Amino acid sequence: MSKKRINIAIIGATGFTGLDLVFLLSKHPKVKIVNLCATKNIGKKITFFDKRIKKNLPKISSSKNIDWSILDLVFLSLPNGEAQKLIKKVYYKHENLRFIDLSADFRIKNPKKYKSIYKINHNAPKLQSKSIYAISEFVKNEIKQFRIIANPGCYPTSIQLSLIPLLKKKLIKSNNIIIDSKSGFSGAGKNYKEKFTHKNFYSSVFAYNPKNHRHAEEIEQQFYEMIKKKVTFAFNPQILPTFRGILTTIYVDIKSNNSAEKIRNELIRYYKKNSFIKILKLNSLIGSGNVQNTNFCEISICNTRIKNRLIIFSAIDNLIKGASGQAIQNMNLIFGFKETEGLWN
Repeated sequence: MSKKRINIAIIGATGFTGLDLVFLLSKHPKVKIVNLCATKNIGKKITFFDKRIKKNLPKISSSKNIDWSILDLVFLSLPNGEAQKLIKKVYYKHENLRFIDLSADFRIKNPKKYKSIYKINHNAPKLQSKSIYAISEFVKNEIKQFRIIANPGCYPTSIQLSLIPLLKKKLIKSNNIIIDSKSGFSGAGKNYKEKFTHKNFYSSVFAYNPKNHRHAEEIEQQFYEMIKKKVTFAFNPQILPTFRGILTTIYVDIKSNNSAEKIRNELIRYYKKNSFIKILKLNSLIGSGNVQNTNFCEISICNTRIKNRLIIFSAIDNLIKGASGQAIQNMNLIFGFKETEGLWN
């Protein structure tokens, strides 16, 4: 295990995800925060935005003032399209510098599909091959070989952690999977009120974009990458009148020789060396409350009244296991720190 303390910068430090990054990393024993960057509020203290942060940290500054040569790692929590521009400028100039991107810029491997989904050109397509899509539990061996880490989306994290081990073992059918995910509104970022303008926002549930949600392409891509076959699924996201947390409900069909118990046992086997995945008892009730403000993912396998159909529930905190926590978990893997370092409450 590495004992070295690394120098880091956080660009986009004042958003919901950025603040969680700062809060968690301010307590990480192997990290020195050198730069906290944003485009606004230059010169302000980070405690102005988040009273949880007790450590004396650098004031908000512009990324233009960063001394890249002294950094080991940069976290980028920026709007889609911005991280790729910045990484392209410095990637070849500073060959020991690593990047963890929390936007979608390096998640979608096909630049044409990226443009189709996000309505912007990808300006660094040659760097796509130098990046890795990193759900921590799936890339522990390969992640050290890459300098650009594409941190997954929050919905896709909750979905893939539940399904990929089962699809790999062919314990569930790979067609007609129905995925229903409910998220706190923080997943939309600080401008969530502009994105979701429906009435009674804070006292109602809102379903949106069931056909072409941007995360569907990411999920489909990774299913094919991990399973080596096409998986057909419907994905319906919904916004809850709560700040953080995701509860994903997945309806799957199984072959007659399988059972809920067999599927639960496979998940236990697959994740037995993973500290952040909790497989609950069969038919356990589940909500996002247990995992809020943690890097855990809880999974529950439940029988239904339809023969050979199961429900898989998956709960994560969208801002931590779905974003900042997983980014830190990936950092720990890259630098040889204990995987749970800085992530236990």
